Amino acid sequence: MNHNQTNGSSQDVSKKRKRKRSKGSKVKNHESISQEVVQESVHSQNKKIKFSDDNEAATPDILGGEPKIDNTNETLETKTPILKEDKPESKKTFEKPKVVRYVDDEDDSDSDDANDFNFHRSSQQLSERARELLKVRQNLPIYHHKEKITQFVSKNQVTIIIGETGSGKSTQIPQFLIPENKKAIAVTQPRRVAAASLAARVSEEYGCKLGSEVGYQVRFTNKSNQRTKLKYLTDGMLLREIMVDRELKKYSTIILDEAHERTILTDLIMGFLKSLIVSGNRKDLKVIVMSATLNAELFSHFFNNAPILYVEGKMYPVTQMYVGDESNEDIVDCVIRSIIKVNMTEPEGDVLCFLAGQEEIDNCVKTLEQLAPQLPREAPLIVALPLYAALSPHQQSKIFEKLPKGRRKIILATNIAETSITVPGVKYVIDSGLRKVKIWKHDLGLSTLLTTPISQASARQRAGRAGRESAGKVFRLYQESEYLNLPKQQESEIKRNDIILPILTLKKLDIDDLLNWTWLEDPGQESILSALNTLYTLGALNDAGKITSLGYKMSVLPLPPQLSVVLISATELGCLAPVIDIVSCLSVDNLVLNVSGESRDEINFKRRSYCPKGNSNGDLIALYEFYQTFQSLGKEWCQEMMFSYKGFKNVLKIRNQLKEYMLATIKQDDSISDNEKDKQLASLRSQFEDRDDVLDIPAILKSFLKGFITNTAVGMPDRSFRTFNSGQLISIHPSSVLFGKTNLDAIMYIEYVFTTKGYARNCSAIELSWLQEVAPHVIGGNKVSIN
Repeated sequence: MNHNQTNGSSQDVSKKRKRKRSKGSKVKNHESISQEVVQESVHSQNKKIKFSDDNEAATPDILGGEPKIDNTNETLETKTPILKEDKPESKKTFEKPKVVRYVDDEDDSDSDDANDFNFHRSSQQLSERARELLKVRQNLPIYHHKEKITQFVSKNQVTIIIGETGSGKSTQIPQFLIPENKKAIAVTQPRRVAAASLAARVSEEYGCKLGSEVGYQVRFTNKSNQRTKLKYLTDGMLLREIMVDRELKKYSTIILDEAHERTILTDLIMGFLKSLIVSGNRKDLKVIVMSATLNAELFSHFFNNAPILYVEGKMYPVTQMYVGDESNEDIVDCVIRSIIKVNMTEPEGDVLCFLAGQEEIDNCVKTLEQLAPQLPREAPLIVALPLYAALSPHQQSKIFEKLPKGRRKIILATNIAETSITVPGVKYVIDSGLRKVKIWKHDLGLSTLLTTPISQASARQRAGRAGRESAGKVFRLYQESEYLNLPKQQESEIKRNDIILPILTLKKLDIDDLLNWTWLEDPGQESILSALNTLYTLGALNDAGKITSLGYKMSVLPLPPQLSVVLISATELGCLAPVIDIVSCLSVDNLVLNVSGESRDEINFKRRSYCPKGNSNGDLIALYEFYQTFQSLGKEWCQEMMFSYKGFKNVLKIRNQLKEYMLATIKQDDSISDNEKDKQLASLRSQFEDRDDVLDIPAILKSFLKGFITNTAVGMPDRSFRTFNSGQLISIHPSSVLFGKTNLDAIMYIEYVFTTKGYARNCSAIELSWLQEVAPHVIGGNKVSIN
């Protein structure tokens, strides 16, 4: 397998990596895998996967001592810097890592509320639990530097803190600062999972009920109140607070955690905080930027050379193994074979496998569950556990549970396990070298989810998970030459995603000089112009580039701008109730479960019997019909039809939240009188209450068309479609109820995915005349050739 420089292109990736990764589901059938893998396991060898040491001369001694470091610095180093202000020295410690636990009261809970496990404990029980956990906290490296950290933060308005995952910085530093702060402390997290779980853990350590002194806030869930001293929240939630209060008066400290992930919203928050500091309006505000990797200079330079504090972490030697010269055509098959080989040949210790996405993980879990009983009994019994953001907290909590002797956890995770969560017991890491990222295509005017190689920094982070408690091994399913050709750091999100929401936020705050705003990393003129054009298309900006009343309302809703437009348009067209149901369904991941194998056609046929209107009008109307059926038939129907029952429960919750947000768009509109507000609120409430038996399908689809006017395509004679905005060829995805339908004049789609070719997902049939009716200012200049 020859590998050249990796550049992130989907075509280059597929050529150089020679892996079928479009769906992750093109695996040999389970029976053939079982026979092959079990046969190989009996002979304690694997002919397809051959691992070799990365550099025999530089292989760390697993039994003890420091790992040898070669000149290229490619073996994992045990860099554990002591707390200091300059570059750290090597050091090794042996304390147990921080563990974040998820605990549910209900097995079937699928909401973040499941983290509220200490709600029914008495004050005495909470205090006893806090005392127990204090012993664990005192073993963390960071705990011994409590005084130095608090003193350092008090002397500087902005502090950059670098510490390895597992050092305890996310849970301990905020607690250190609570006595030092008269106002509240906000800690941002890129993911909802991390915000909820960290708050749950810290509330235990602090000895309080979750939602009182320690709480969290994520989209659609708020476990905090006015007395909350420490609040974990997603970066999107803090950004919404900035829009309401530019000076963040209720906070005295803002902590930006996991800053190395460089999400668009984190970058945007940094820009606002810098502007606030430079203005001098909040001289009392402390800002702490925490990162797990050594890109501190970027943050320091941005905040006018803010001081950097290195916190000691801990890392045991990790031996790196790479595949041989064989071609690994199917990444799922390759991971399964690697797991079996590690299970047969390595001593006790759990295995953490990194895969690109949920579909690949689910395929692996299903196959391993079938294989486990057939494997030789002298090896530990495999227990396969998935880990990705769409899982409920209860399902995620299983990765922390102790197993009986003779069993081995195999955790199959996305990159969520790189930094956000520390799993105890992991000694072996299997790294596919892949991840899924959303990439914005300026020429197509849309974004797509692509499987791409990771960076060297991510590869080191993944390998480091094996060295948290003892010496470990990482098995990389790619060659060493391929690793050397990976980019040093992952490209920041602001460079590869659309920036529609950030631009709308800046416009709402009357910031017009977008090119010269305080960007941490400038997204570039092309990205800014593309976002402005999209916002103009949606009606959020007028001809002069100023934000419209629609734009103000869009900024209030915690949704992508397109879905915000959909809800506001539905209000005007009088079909808000069914549209809210559909938007709530779209806001839940994996509501309609993927079905593979022989049962797929049978399940699809059964599903279509429950969506007669959807069969002719498309997936959005089908979602509405499925939701209505769920309300009457419940859990058993979901299991029979392969729908997520927990997902539908979450739809109910999101639906109620969206109603409140829609009312807020009127309450917060300062451009209308109080009398007019009362009239609009009464009208809105009547739409929620009056459920007409006759579904106004054209009005519903026109509402969505208003938000997704650029996601439209005209039908060609050969059943393919060409997009209106660019003339790009696109096909209806096989999962759509419209797949195979003929005589469709035009379609609208919610999502674009690219595998072997461009596919439209969540499709609806529309009439060509609607385009001119809904967006005459956009469609007028677009002409699509059918030749």
